[in-house]
Amino acid sequence: MSLTEYLLTNLKQRLSGLELIPSKGGCFEVTVGDQLIYSKLETDEFPDECEILRAVQGVLDAAA
Repeated sequence: MSLTEYLLTNLKQRLSGLELIPSKGGCFEVTVGDQLIYSKLETDEFPDECEILRAVQGVLDAAA
């Protein structure tokens, strides 16, 4: 399961949208609104899906 599928599966009731912007070399960033949650460009490592999910949930909870 991709990170996108994982987030959509776990947050489908809380997300108003999800945008994928392809990039070269498998690099990507995860943002919620204007807040950067994770940058593979900076870490050069694939993130732990659970960690990303918790970070996104935290931002959504703070905004609620």
